[in-house]
Amino acid sequence: MARLNWTAEAERWLRDIYDYIAVENPIAAAEVVDGIYNQAQHLARFPEMGHRYAVIDQEVRILLYGHYRIAYAVRSHSEIDILGVFHGALDIDRYLL
Repeated sequence: MARLNWTAEAERWLRDIYDYIAVENPIAAAEVVDGIYNQAQHLARFPEMGHRYAVIDQEVRILLYGHYRIAYAVRSHSEIDILGVFHGALDIDRYLL
């Protein structure tokens, strides 16, 4: 089973998502962030479950959760870096290229 490493940027994105939703509904904000986190936990057992993000050279994959995309890099069979969490409306190329 692989270990998940959340980058500082990915953690910041989760906080930003929470803060944005919490203005209207703190309970929903917590549920969304928990859902994103829990979805990412599946990667520890199934690191290739997301689709390959073919635009860049490194092994970056995208896992979906509702309107959000979890970008991650498989470093080895035992290490996965969560790079960021992006709303589907965002141009992900601006952040990953």
